[in-house]
Amino acid sequence: MTSTEASGSGNPARSLELLWDTGERPSRGPKPGLTLGRIVTTAVALADAEGLDAVSMRRLSTELGTGTMSLYRYIPGKTELIDLMLNHVQGETEDPPGGIGTGWRAAVEAMARAALALHQRHPWLLAVNQARPVLGPNAVRGLEKTLSRLQDMGLSDPERVSVIIMVEGYVIGTARTQVHAIEAEKMSGTTDEEFWKAQEPFLSRAMTSGVYPVMAGLSEESFGSEFDHFEFGLQRLLDGLEVLVEQRTAGQRTRPQAQQPQPQSSDAAERCP
Repeated sequence: MTSTEASGSGNPARSLELLWDTGERPSRGPKPGLTLGRIVTTAVALADAEGLDAVSMRRLSTELGTGTMSLYRYIPGKTELIDLMLNHVQGETEDPPGGIGTGWRAAVEAMARAALALHQRHPWLLAVNQARPVLGPNAVRGLEKTLSRLQDMGLSDPERVSVIIMVEGYVIGTARTQVHAIEAEKMSGTTDEEFWKAQEPFLSRAMTSGVYPVMAGLSEESFGSEFDHFEFGLQRLLDGLEVLVEQRTAGQRTRPQAQQPQPQSSDAAERCP
């Protein structure tokens, strides 16, 4: 799935006005029951069901039972609408009922799993270029919560931000693979099992040819669906961060204390002018 839209590509100032100040009062003639919040939630539901390409001002007006021009009294267009849709779904990432545990590692695990679940619920997120995001209240609130939970890592501020970027990159890569697999099955009408079954005769001959001994020696479960690649990768990522955190905390413990001035002896004091 390639990016088809971009956050902040419309009028960022107008998007920010709508994000940080409801913006639900159009200048004239609102249709009773129509609000900015209802427009955004309807757009999100439509994107979830049919993809981001299905979201247009005309289609939304049909879904909402209103005229297209009525929507423009609330929002300039689709580009600004996408900024609001992003902020809306970013508000869904709540802590699990049992909490997330204590310490930075538990916080990063919770962040990664919540982000993956968010992309699974809203696959259209992968179609939005968020290199220059318009930050609404939910995005800022999420960053505030995550950064506060990473304070015990002993890293600098840029490094803590980099941890978030690194984990999000890992999650997006996993989400993209999962979404592409679902899309491939829908587009081809062929299940994953049927797809690989068709390749089996060719691969079997290749494996018995002796040309690919390492591949031929792999266990049967090497490419099975039972292995959780996401969790395996996440834990290795966290292990790497743990090494860095231990190095920083050890360095802080062994850092020499500044020498304190020693009080002068009575003899030295008497010699002073």
